[in-house]
Parts: sequence; C-alpha cells; structure tokens
Amino acid sequence: MRVVALGGGHGLYATLTAVRQVADQVTAVVTVADDGGSSGRLRAELGVIPPGDLRMALAALLSAPDARGSASPGAVHRANVLQHRLGGSGALAGHPIGNLLLAGLTEMAGDPVAALDEVAGLFGVPGRVLPMSTVPLQIEADVSGLESDPRVSRAIRGQVAVATTPGKVRRVRLLPDDPPAYPGTLAAIADADLVVLGPGSWFSSVIPHVLVPDQLAALNTTTARKVLVVNLAAEPGETTGFSVERHLHVLHAHAADLRVDDVVVDAGSVPAGREREHLERAAGGFGARLVVADVATPGTQVHDPAKLAAVIRGLTGRTAADDTTGEVSGAQIGGHGRSRDGYAVGAVRDHTPPGTGGRPAADDR
Repeated sequence: MRVVALGGGHGLYATLTAVRQVADQVTAVVTVADDGGSSGRLRAELGVIPPGDLRMALAALLSAPDARGSASPGAVHRANVLQHRLGGSGALAGHPIGNLLLAGLTEMAGDPVAALDEVAGLFGVPGRVLPMSTVPLQIEADVSGLESDPRVSRAIRGQVAVATTPGKVRRVRLLPDDPPAYPGTLAAIADADLVVLGPGSWFSSVIPHVLVPDQLAALNTTTARKVLVVNLAAEPGETTGFSVERHLHVLHAHAADLRVDDVVVDAGSVPAGREREHLERAAGGFGARLVVADVATPGTQVHDPAKLAAVIRGLTGRTAADDTTGEVSGAQIGGHGRSRDGYAVGAVRDHTPPGTGGRPAADDR
C-alpha cells in the first residue's frame, strides 16, 4: 500500500510512525513555512527552505517500527544522529545535525529535494520526504483580540508569531499567495492508495496543505482514500478553546471544496447527544463519515501510533498479515465514502498508539 502523509512537526511524526506499520511505501509531504529556532536561522542566513520539519520526518521514518513491529537499533541510532543538537554557546549552538546536513546539501545541489533524497540514501531512510513547495513560504494570519475593540483583526506574519499569539486566529494565508506545489508531491498524491492529513498545529501545519492550489486540486482528484485525523485537544495559542467541531469548521472555511472519506477523532474528544450530531454534520461537510476511535495515549493529549495504525488498517481493509506480506487488493481500498459493516460512525471505538497534534517547541526545530 502506498501512503502519503501530509503535515508538519510532531503531528506528522505521529502519523509517519503509524503508517510505517501498515504501508509498503510511505511519502511524507511537509510544510515549509517554519521561521523559528534552527530552521528560522538557517532560512534567514542561507535562503533555504526550513529544514526542521523535513528532518523530523526523516527521523520518524527511520525510527518507526515497521509492519513486523520493530526498528533496527542501527536505524534508531541514525535517527538520533539526525536529531542530535549541537551544544555550546557559539554560532552552531542549537543546530541539529540533520538541519545542517540538509542546508549544506541544498547549497551543494542547488535543489532541496535532491538534498532530502541524498540524506535519505546516506541514512537508509525507508520512504521519501518531500516539501509541500520548494519555495520558502510565510504564514500570515488575521488575529482578533489584540486591539481594544475585540471586533478588530490585525494581520500578523510568521509561523512563530501565529503559533504564540495571545489573540484569536481567524484566518491564515500563505505568502506568496499562489505558491507553487512541488511536482513530485502532486505525483505522489496521484499515485497513492491512502492519503492522511493531520494531526498537527491546525493553522500552521495542517491548513497550509490546502492553501496550495495545485496540491488541493491533487487531493480532490486522486483516487486514494483520504483520511483527516483531528487533533486530540485545542492547542494554546493557535486554537485555544477549540472544540473538535470547531477544528473542522475552520478547515472547511479555508477549503470548502476539500473532500475526504473519513474524519478520525478520538473517542475521548467526542461529545454526546446533539453536539455529537453537530460533529457528524461537520464531517459531512467534507463528504466524509465520522470515525470515532481510541487513538490517544492514556492520560495524555498525544496520539498513539499503534492505535492509529490499527484504525488505518480497519479503514483500508488490511490485516496485520497483509502488512507483513505487503499484499493489498483494490477491493480493500475501495468503497470511499460508504459505510462498511463494522465501520459506520463510531464503530471503530474498540481499536486498541507517540506524537502530538502540536507544533514542536522552538528547540525541536
């Protein structure tokens, strides 16, 4: 099964750790608007696309257990090398080795995708990591609550500023406002059997993927099954006070024509009664059914990759045996948008995970 996972930061890390357990081929598509930490410094100094989330995706693919349930110690060590952050107090302090490798190889090759493929080859990464665009992007948001009049919105620019604003984010956009999609990303989406969007920081890691016009068109024309994984909880700053339903309404406001097959939410996040019906209607706005499942690590706001992998198996009709043999039929993937026996709304509740829906802290970039 060919899987494309779209996101950024720790949310994408969780998704990649999950899909590595069920997929034969995995492609990560990563946002390129980060301007904080090491990524922000390298972006400002060298003009490269921010490498931090790209590095994290490479490390996730390296260290995640495969369908047989394990990652080799050598692979885990290589992931740790990519993630290792230099100490000291000089000019290199705080830079992860992987960020420097990607920045240096981009300078050498003149091509960030060639740099990603080179690092993947050197480190034996089982999958491919691609940028959403090869142009460094910026996020700009309309934010209310920063002025004395709460009805007045102010535009703020930069991913860090958006993620940490004390106001309420109303809408985001990318600069440039018609960013070019990377052609290889569009091809991967077209060829996929399954596309997973989310979890992640809603305004800075998830919504940007539907703000690239050609990428949104590719999502709507692919024959792949499309799964939207919603965050477990609101994130301080970007989505303070958001319900699960609000996450869906905001995404729909940015991409009303986006169509997905399944919206996966954690059982602990789903209200009962009329609010549950509202959530089902919000999922229906994407042409999707609501899938309620236990996908959280107990006692945390963190997605459990093994539980998420189990849900994905159920949605695609795969079994653990399929994952170890690598075999999958068209019938297992087919039937988009239809209720299936045992997989109607709420029926995945018993699927029995680590990653978060949030942006990495500045020192993770």
